[in-house]
Amino acid sequence: MKYYLISGEASGDLHGSNLMAALKKVDANAEFRFWGGDLMVEQGGSLVKHFRELAFMGFVEVLLNIRTILKNLKFCKRDILTYNPDALILIDYPGFNFRIAEFAKQNQIAVHYYISPQVWAWKQNRVEKIKRDVDRLYCILPFEKEFYAERGVEVDFVGHPLIDAVENSQNKTDFRKSNGLESKPIIALLPGSRKQEISKMLSIMLTMKNHYSEHQFVIAAAPSQDESFYRNLIGDDAKIIHGQTYDLLKSADAALVTSGTATLEAALHNVPEVVCYKTSWISYQIAKRLVHVSYISLVNLIMEEEVVKELIQSDLKESKLKKELDFILFDEAKNEKIKQDYLKLKTKLGGAGASERTAALIYNSFQNDLP
Repeated sequence: MKYYLISGEASGDLHGSNLMAALKKVDANAEFRFWGGDLMVEQGGSLVKHFRELAFMGFVEVLLNIRTILKNLKFCKRDILTYNPDALILIDYPGFNFRIAEFAKQNQIAVHYYISPQVWAWKQNRVEKIKRDVDRLYCILPFEKEFYAERGVEVDFVGHPLIDAVENSQNKTDFRKSNGLESKPIIALLPGSRKQEISKMLSIMLTMKNHYSEHQFVIAAAPSQDESFYRNLIGDDAKIIHGQTYDLLKSADAALVTSGTATLEAALHNVPEVVCYKTSWISYQIAKRLVHVSYISLVNLIMEEEVVKELIQSDLKESKLKKELDFILFDEAKNEKIKQDYLKLKTKLGGAGASERTAALIYNSFQNDLP
């Protein structure tokens, strides 16, 4: 069968690539055309656009790039019709993908939405769009199934694909040596994937270098950004590694992480972390009024309690960041409590096999004559 996938960011590229690998196992004739990244490219098929061309963060940034977004939407619709896929697989990225779902449904193309958009956080009225335009919805967070059931939407909870990604990753035994790292304990810095968030977060994270001379700070570069971008921001202030985030986390004693999928990746690697988030003043004020969640990190949202500390907007400053980093580095009881909560988190996430379960559901839906 022919599959058209749309992913708009680094995490979607990861999950999309694993789903493609799983689809090839159940469908020997699988063909792919996709919007995504380098990991999806490795699975074969045709890349239409790389996610680095699509990643706009925050309300203001979206408005500033609205012409590019509209142009991409128009092009995507034409490309889907030309390819005429058996299934359209949308991976998160709701601002773009909801519009594509509506278009595909109008053109009798089966719509599968993998990794449910976080409509429970804001714009809950978008549930009606899902009912109207999506044939099958696959959620990866345990509380989402109940959320949708209460609103009359049947969904499949498939578990979180990060469990598979982490378990299947191969650690480089010579990680330190191959990257020219010292023997000092490592504090990993994961400042996000978009230029806007990296620019805001990285300088604050690196203020910690002044307080922890016995540690080394290593930055996990986003696949969508060149090293020159980081060097223009920080000079030679820290070591930068590319394409080895999981190896870095396996070697780290602690992590400073921008909110998003990376908070969960750190937890699944058992790394105590401080979650950092800062955006433009206008975007933050708008978000405060529209987003209704108790926490911004996936770890805390899933556990429904503060497992890891979140420093948001004005709270993200040097003195508070040092205080929290001290706790996770030197307070053994605090450190152990976080790791015990991480074990509970893994249980809640539903175990391994999310990609395989989703691929089987997608493929089998056609055997059952899904329109």
